[in-house]
Amino acid sequence: MTNSAEHSWTHAGHGLPDTVEPAPNTTAIATGLQLPAGFAAIAGDAELGPAITTNLARVEKKLREAISNSDPLADATSRHLVEAGGKRIRPLLTLLCAHLGDASRPEVVQAAVVVELTHLATLYHDDVMDSAPFRRGAPTAHEVWGNSVAILTGDLIFARASILVSELGSRALGIQARTFERLCLGQLHETVGPREDEDAVEHYLSVIADKTGSLVAASGQLGAIFAGADPSFEDLLVEYGEKVGVAFQLADDVIDVTGVKVKSGKSPGTDLREGVPTLPVLLLRRDAAAGDSSAAELLKLVDGDLTSDSALADAVAGLREHPVTTESWKIARQWSAEAVAALAPLPEGVVKASLTNFAHAVVDRSS
Repeated sequence: MTNSAEHSWTHAGHGLPDTVEPAPNTTAIATGLQLPAGFAAIAGDAELGPAITTNLARVEKKLREAISNSDPLADATSRHLVEAGGKRIRPLLTLLCAHLGDASRPEVVQAAVVVELTHLATLYHDDVMDSAPFRRGAPTAHEVWGNSVAILTGDLIFARASILVSELGSRALGIQARTFERLCLGQLHETVGPREDEDAVEHYLSVIADKTGSLVAASGQLGAIFAGADPSFEDLLVEYGEKVGVAFQLADDVIDVTGVKVKSGKSPGTDLREGVPTLPVLLLRRDAAAGDSSAAELLKLVDGDLTSDSALADAVAGLREHPVTTESWKIARQWSAEAVAALAPLPEGVVKASLTNFAHAVVDRSS
């Protein structure tokens, strides 16, 4: 494998512009890292904790190297989301699952960089599609530079991910290509909506399986592959990733209507105001269509003019108290439970415990 850090990249304009200072070293990055909820078992392990933290720092450093560009505009737009932060869940899963084999292999870190770059690329596109004003507490790229620049930046970042994954071999390239295909199809199906003969809830679950579950699944799979883990672990990690990714997104749906301001800077009810389909509203429509008068009455409010903050607050409060929110949590927790069940064949240890705890944590969030 070629070490991408040694490339000059001059043919593609890769490299730092003169005005940008070099990224901090790995040790400095590692010092400031904090593992997301659900991964406390990693931090408490004398061997795994330092190994994961050090490799996460390497991922962070290589992320910045991968998106740096000698063109000042491309450099600024590409750095926009990287510097806004993020939990780095996908690369963390890659690094964690690599400990089912030999996690010291350099390909593991490169695979972790690939999955995070792919995720970042989709965020630029998603924010344009959703007209989202904020991402990770900062104005979205399209708000700063316009839609065209934001879309092209997403394309550029995905191109960088493709270069890195091509160095990992044809199998990794195939996984990446199929995952990106599903990401695109998920966005397409969300945009056009369900067919007339298609159940709206089932359609939505398939959308988030493609848009969220597919990349989470690929993250764990790539970690296992490049660590040389037992091949029998791959399918169960894929199943786990698909299910925990769906659980994560369903929980986000419910959080949007609980009235709690989330750390991303997204205010409660944002999805309602923007007309984004989420599980609680889809269940509300189902119940209203089945003759539930309370659902029908609340649906009038949800489908009404939510421009004013007071109207939005009333809609959020109504959904928060309606049984569809409890049902939504139940569905999310079922997906989480199925993700945990998929891990049964894994050997007992910190890796399995951390994956299990993460699956529980994604549906036990209040923010």
